[in-house]
Amino acid sequence: MKLAIVIPVFNEGKVIKGVIDSIPKKIKGIDKLVIIAVNDGSTDNSAKEITKTKALLLSHTANMGAGAATITGLEAAKKLKADIAVTLDGDGQHDCQDIQKVVNPIIDKKADVVVGTRLKNPEGMPIYKRVGNIGLNAITFLLSGKWASDTQSGFKAFSKTALSALSLNNSGYEFCSETIINASKKRLKIVEIPIKVIYSGYSKKKGQSVFNGINIIAKLVYQKITKHI
Repeated sequence: MKLAIVIPVFNEGKVIKGVIDSIPKKIKGIDKLVIIAVNDGSTDNSAKEITKTKALLLSHTANMGAGAATITGLEAAKKLKADIAVTLDGDGQHDCQDIQKVVNPIIDKKADVVVGTRLKNPEGMPIYKRVGNIGLNAITFLLSGKWASDTQSGFKAFSKTALSALSLNNSGYEFCSETIINASKKRLKIVEIPIKVIYSGYSKKKGQSVFNGINIIAKLVYQKITKHI
């Protein structure tokens, strides 16, 4: 089986090489591994750092958003005929050893989409992030009928079936909820796997602000009303 690791990158020059280098070279059940780093219009040295690794570098000429970068990576995974695609954040908050955990349900044909959930064991997660995530989980549930404990997780795995079936369009962080909503609509099997999160001073500064959370909710509700999701 071929596995594609997709990493959206925006101004992660300080850590991105370490993130890519920490990806296991051998994963049980996987014969071929390709790493796709999507440089989303970074203004720092992210692209240069990526070229020091074995990752395939794709670039947006301007910053288009985490969702857009992830979609670019997933489209590349399809073109490379990946059997499984895993997405993870470029800020170093994810433990790459957990890649095995999130691909196992797909290898075992027990899931189409796997969500790596931080909220089964949220130790170290700032309280405002927990509250914000729970609120976005609730909105996602209302729009999809599918409850997930961590809809905003950037650590997900997709089967080849899911890659073909999903129709994802959101360029911002609302992409995370859109994934759950669209997968539920397409009747794909979604499972959650607890993952470890590495909260450093650097990674805590990344992610969604309160304003972003409000903006995500507004966009999701509007798209539901206009039947775009």
